[in-house]
Amino acid sequence: MTGLTGGDSSLLRRINSAATLRALRGGAHLTVTELMDATGLSRPTVEGVVEGLLHERLVVEAEPDGPDARRRGRPARRFRFHAEAGHLLGVDIGSREVRCVLADLTGRVVARHSRPVDYVGAEERLDRTRTAIAELLRRAHIPRDRLWAAGVGTPGIVDRDGVVTFSAALPGWTGTDLGGRLARSLRCPVLVENDANLAAIGERWQGVAAGSDDVVYILAGLSPGAGSLIGGRVHRGFGGAAGEIGALHLLGRQAPPESLLSTTGTPLVPLDEEAVAEVFRLARTGDPVAKEAVDRFVQRLVHDITAMVLTLDPEIVVVGGWAAGIDDVVEPLRTELGRFCLRLPRVELSALGADGIALGALRIALDRAEQRLFPIDHEGAAYS
Repeated sequence: MTGLTGGDSSLLRRINSAATLRALRGGAHLTVTELMDATGLSRPTVEGVVEGLLHERLVVEAEPDGPDARRRGRPARRFRFHAEAGHLLGVDIGSREVRCVLADLTGRVVARHSRPVDYVGAEERLDRTRTAIAELLRRAHIPRDRLWAAGVGTPGIVDRDGVVTFSAALPGWTGTDLGGRLARSLRCPVLVENDANLAAIGERWQGVAAGSDDVVYILAGLSPGAGSLIGGRVHRGFGGAAGEIGALHLLGRQAPPESLLSTTGTPLVPLDEEAVAEVFRLARTGDPVAKEAVDRFVQRLVHDITAMVLTLDPEIVVVGGWAAGIDDVVEPLRTELGRFCLRLPRVELSALGADGIALGALRIALDRAEQRLFPIDHEGAAYS
């Protein structure tokens, strides 16, 4: 700040505002004197910044508590970050359900809601997504105009405009302008990303990959997918198709999951969670045919993951997804990676479970909110 001149007053105000917001955003209730110590700014500067932030409703005066509440006379005014000034939405549009999380401007989750969407077409899936979001907002008593941003996860390949350019998992989903249509409904910025990429972001934010910049997340469903972070940023590839490891059978090079998991010699139809759960259950009881089917499926997954690890050399591989028996994947995966890889990464089960994709979607919405709160010193985010 020492190099700024009088012509930089607007920039200087924004820098000072960002410093003050950062000091308060951790949850502390601070006086002007304490803000001076935290930011290194002068009293007149802090007082001016606080008044401006009060006007914008990004800061509010905190009620006295503790010793201040019992002190005679007027206690020093304390201020806090107004986390409820806006809200952020994370949405996971899956093959079986829509899962939504709502958070304040610190990223603290304040409400959750899910809605089934089994075997419906694209328009019905969009309608149920909107309904799930509306129900979440209604239950949380949050008006729609309080949404600052929404992150949305979906299976398939997504371009930077939020259009699903290819999705084998959801009927009629290819070509859906998911970002544009939800933005018109929500009236806030909507960021759309592949579900496995978001799961990787969520796991790095709040899960077992916290603190790791090079991450591979395996979404071990019936059609496996992978998301990867390189240097803390999502790796999408040139056309957004990086990590689509479940697509090999579409090229006729490998058996499809419905054949790998079959216990009858004919494809497993319908290929859904209940059918797969039954195969895994029988395998655990020692049924030799079911065990052979599960071994085929696990080995296919292990080989696909090994190829990714050899290519990317991640610090950690996180295994998540909804497929029943997913915990059975971890030890075979460690063994295979140890055989074929020059350096064995950590291999862990996801700590976030079914919320992982929605939390990753929430994280990219929070990144967008932080760009608005801290336009000068925003340091970048996993989503870019």
